[in-house]
Amino acid sequence: MKNAETPVFKLVLFGAQSSLGNALMDELLARQHEVIAIVDDLNRHAPRPGLHFKIGALGDADQAEQGAAGGSAVIALLSPGDLAAQVQASEALVAGLARTTIRRLLLVGDFDVLDEPGKYIEAERACVDRVVDGLQRSALRWTLINMPPTLADEGLARVAAGMVDMLELDLHRGEHLNFVV
Repeated sequence: MKNAETPVFKLVLFGAQSSLGNALMDELLARQHEVIAIVDDLNRHAPRPGLHFKIGALGDADQAEQGAAGGSAVIALLSPGDLAAQVQASEALVAGLARTTIRRLLLVGDFDVLDEPGKYIEAERACVDRVVDGLQRSALRWTLINMPPTLADEGLARVAAGMVDMLELDLHRGEHLNFVV
């Protein structure tokens, strides 16, 4: 039963089809939050109480804004490996969220270059610098999170629980984090 005094997030989740996305949906629903999962095919997903689906992507600011509409916070799981695509998606997200009332963002991607810049070429460092610069110039309360390595279901559940804790407690704003499982 839902406690009327407990604040409820209406969380928008980009990247819901991934393993981490599924773990996040499970954790959020278990804590009685609502989830708006942004997907590319509505027919592939089974309905669950508190779970809503929208067609969308992070191709441009309009798509990001439309996907995020109606939410109170956003978690975006970016595809790891292609830093240029992460820049494009994060810029679309920042521009789209600027047109909404949403201010809380957890951005999950390939940000290891911030921890070990010497291991990356200048172009890769420049990509991640663009992401960080865009976030710092925005009005968003953001957190950058390195995509965790491939984990078993138990590890994914623990990472998802930590991310939901960050949202509920409004922790780690303006920080870059790694989950150690």
